[in-house]
Amino acid sequence: MVVRTKPQGRARSTTWARRMAVAALVLAALNLRPVVTSLGPVLEEARAALGMSATVAGLLTSVPAVCFALVGTAAPRLAGRHGPDGVVLAGLAAVAAGLALRPFVASTPVFLALSGLALAGIAVANVLLPVVVKQRFPDRVGMMTGLYSMALNVGASTAAAVTVPLAGAFGGDWRAGLGAWAVLAAVALPPWLALARDGRRQARRRADGDAAGGAETRVRVSREPTAWALAVYFGLQATSAYVIMGWLPQIFRDSGLSAQAAGLLFALTSVLGVPLSFVLAAVAGRLRDQKGVAVLLGVFGLAGYAGLWAAPAAVPWLWAVLLGVANCSFPLALTMIAMRGRDGGTVIRLSAFAQSVGYLLSIPGPIVVGALYQHTGGWRAPLALAACLMLPQIAAGFLAGRDRRI
Repeated sequence: MVVRTKPQGRARSTTWARRMAVAALVLAALNLRPVVTSLGPVLEEARAALGMSATVAGLLTSVPAVCFALVGTAAPRLAGRHGPDGVVLAGLAAVAAGLALRPFVASTPVFLALSGLALAGIAVANVLLPVVVKQRFPDRVGMMTGLYSMALNVGASTAAAVTVPLAGAFGGDWRAGLGAWAVLAAVALPPWLALARDGRRQARRRADGDAAGGAETRVRVSREPTAWALAVYFGLQATSAYVIMGWLPQIFRDSGLSAQAAGLLFALTSVLGVPLSFVLAAVAGRLRDQKGVAVLLGVFGLAGYAGLWAAPAAVPWLWAVLLGVANCSFPLALTMIAMRGRDGGTVIRLSAFAQSVGYLLSIPGPIVVGALYQHTGGWRAPLALAACLMLPQIAAGFLAGRDRRI
């Protein structure tokens, strides 16, 4: 009788690792936005307690994009030394530490520094999660990207909705409501610790294979037109998303709608992203190219901004739906990043390049929109700018979505 224990053991190990990777991806994604979205509902209380000026509070809105752009560039080098799983683990530990400590400091600079620590952890995770998907699920890139994009939206909207009730449960203490999200980040650490150990074993096996058959070729992604198209697409979709998140409720209120109605319409754009992120990324991952999807999403955004420009209060739910669908450009961008690279190492560099350059490109947009609104006293000029930016986004999406490999 022949006993095949090793193949069976490897199969069980592979199955366990894939299941653990699914849980780890979802938990990581749930923690990528509460750092930002949990603060807004209690920002007034935090400012009063810390003596934070309105100018400093305004800077908080641009800190995430700056941090994502600058820190994200270090992700490939860190992943090369410690493996992507280990770096994501360290990033989530930074998120947990920043979330746990920042509500209980009495100094604005220290509060900002701890927020920066958490955002730095998010930055490296942003870059490396597409790499983990590519390595762990090469046959299901779209579906897994959709899954963690959906979890990201759930985490963002839940933190925005639940922070105040959490504070109320602790006697109205905003610090407790804000710090409670550190628990969710801590829960994500054990599966990533297990994944990091498994990743080190896989890295040793790959190193042995490279020694026997040659290592993978390193590519300068900054010289690749597809990489630049991805970076421009990522930056312009982020610009649109920041404009929608920062200004859409005010646009509706200025059109005569109540604050409650404006809030519900904004919530509609966010809630749409939960199922659509999963479905769109799963479908896009099965296509040879994604240029048609990128163009279609751009057309939705163009129609949404045009509707707000022409008659914001006429059918506001339609404009909210159109812009909510357009916001699904984010999971599409992540899917394309994972699919354009031929191997995990290339995806790491491509993800870092596209996201870092993209987030840098996204910083001026919301600021210019706010300045135009203040200067003109209305929304026609800002919305015309937002609509015009959809045109290069469509063009970049068409180029990035072609069936190309770097």
